[in-house]
Amino acid sequence: MALTAWGFIYTASGSGPDRETVVETPSCRSVFVGVDHPEQVVAVACRLVAGGVQLIELCGGFGPIWTARVIEAVQGAVPVGAVAYGTEAIDQVHAIFA
Repeated sequence: MALTAWGFIYTASGSGPDRETVVETPSCRSVFVGVDHPEQVVAVACRLVAGGVQLIELCGGFGPIWTARVIEAVQGAVPVGAVAYGTEAIDQVHAIFA
């Protein structure tokens, strides 16, 4: 099975979970959704799955707890991955999200 649709959910102040940016290529549809608050990620992920995405990636700002909540919410319907930062970036990432 080829990947034809996937979603990326990120955190960004001023974002709205109902707004999507879609990038289409001849073979794949990429859907990007920003959320104001981490609590919004579960509903967005479920909506993306219902809309046909085959894979979800989460911004590193969600961390392992919200990633686990999304995995549980989609009940294994699609793979869920999360961006991870190495130890060399911890202080910089903390400064951005603090």
